[in-house]
Amino acid sequence: MKTAALPDELATARPKTLRFRLLNVAGRLVHHARGWVLKLFAGLPFAQAYVEARQRLLGLLRRRRAARLAA
Repeated sequence: MKTAALPDELATARPKTLRFRLLNVAGRLVHHARGWVLKLFAGLPFAQAYVEARQRLLGLLRRRRAARLAA
């Protein structure tokens, strides 16, 4: 899962490193238009890694759903 979702620099990271870099990201969780929006502080060095990991996970989910519909 780490190699499929995380950027190259974090794909081989240890769990403690992942917790520190991805879960300790400054941001604000806002409820807007019947949904939740996570607003990240753009100045953090690993905010982009969080965004990339989320995009890759969503891509995997879309491919899985498409494969189910095709079958």
